[in-house]
Amino acid sequence: MFVGVGEEADDGGARFPSPASTSTSGAPAGATATATAPAGATAPAPATAADAVVSYLDGNSLGRPLKTVGPLLAAFVEGAWGGRLIRGWDEQWMHLPTLIADELAAACLGAAPGQTLIGDSTTVLLYKMLRACVAARPDRSEIVVDTDNFPTDRYLVEGIAAERGLTVRWVTTATDSGLTAEQLAAAVGPQTALVLVSHVAYRSGYLADLADLTRIAHEAGALIVWDLCHSVGSVPLELDAANVDVAVGCTYKYLNGGPGSPAFVYVRADLQGALRQPVQGWFGHADPFAMGPGYEPAGGMARFQSGTPPVLGMLAMREMIALIGQAGIHSVREKSVALTEFAIELADELLAPLGVVLTSPRDAAQRGSHITLDHPEFRRVVAELWQQGVIPDFRAPFGLRVGLSPLSTSFTELATGLLALRAALESPGSPGSTAV
Repeated sequence: MFVGVGEEADDGGARFPSPASTSTSGAPAGATATATAPAGATAPAPATAADAVVSYLDGNSLGRPLKTVGPLLAAFVEGAWGGRLIRGWDEQWMHLPTLIADELAAACLGAAPGQTLIGDSTTVLLYKMLRACVAARPDRSEIVVDTDNFPTDRYLVEGIAAERGLTVRWVTTATDSGLTAEQLAAAVGPQTALVLVSHVAYRSGYLADLADLTRIAHEAGALIVWDLCHSVGSVPLELDAANVDVAVGCTYKYLNGGPGSPAFVYVRADLQGALRQPVQGWFGHADPFAMGPGYEPAGGMARFQSGTPPVLGMLAMREMIALIGQAGIHSVREKSVALTEFAIELADELLAPLGVVLTSPRDAAQRGSHITLDHPEFRRVVAELWQQGVIPDFRAPFGLRVGLSPLSTSFTELATGLLALRAALESPGSPGSTAV
């Protein structure tokens, strides 16, 4: 089992800045911040001692930087970029999207080489792959997606359905769980072209059955696209063994790639030639530097590239991918389960008496690496906690997510954060407070 920051950490924990050395303001080296500030948060100001992060519980939204990342990026600017200049493309950079992707596939995805690519944002890659998949089923007219999937996923499905004259078949899922095998089996049929599922639900943390849902989609003759954003790097994946068609995921959560780091796409080897992505850029051409007339897609995963690879954006994630490979993804999962179990125990003891409700599965086998707690005061409370250096995140209408990145979050840090949460709820003026 791995120990995080704030305890007697092993090498895994020691590779991250300690909570006291990070800042919400962005000034010191190793600073971190979440993507969307809750209501009441103020604009960034110069860092002070009061900015120190004492409990970071948002690793499911933005992972901490490893200690090696700052020197790595600085060395790249001075050496590979500043020294080699354009020669770097021929020497290595052209190959990084597939080189690092194969490292990711081995460490985290349960996938053989030659099936994964890094590049573009999650939204762009999802769009490209959803469009390619519905085009590969021209005789079918429906896309299946659940009502509590991540907003981007739902918006893309609606837009593509409008573009292609397709029907969206919505599966209503509860906000404290996710899409089940029984629900999917009832929704798919002879008109289903595509199913889109999030492996771990962004709100509840519900962990869908990857193999079973893939089987159900295939039995209906449909393709399935998996969104792995909230599972990759924290939950073991076996994409090849489950016969997954396509998967897309981000790299700035449990893969610690940094704000806006590029996403990845997996396409099963035997399906690659059958899919033609719609954004035909020069990097996806069979011979990009011929610069001739007409578009001919490259072979293999290169066909899913569009524009110039985001080289700088790929460097930080490589450090975390290597660390996960060293630790072993099953050991990472063991730590994740222990953290979420501890979080639920603390919530039951400290927060339930104040009216806080757990809206995540209690069964660890059905849960990813975050839990969600609901209370009507959480919008206010999260803003207050941020000012104290305790950083969870808020999801409307009442949800507070406790995101636990297994290799960088300690049990001590978790307890510190939830004790601060209790104190904020007990502060004068809070519903359920005993203060007078």
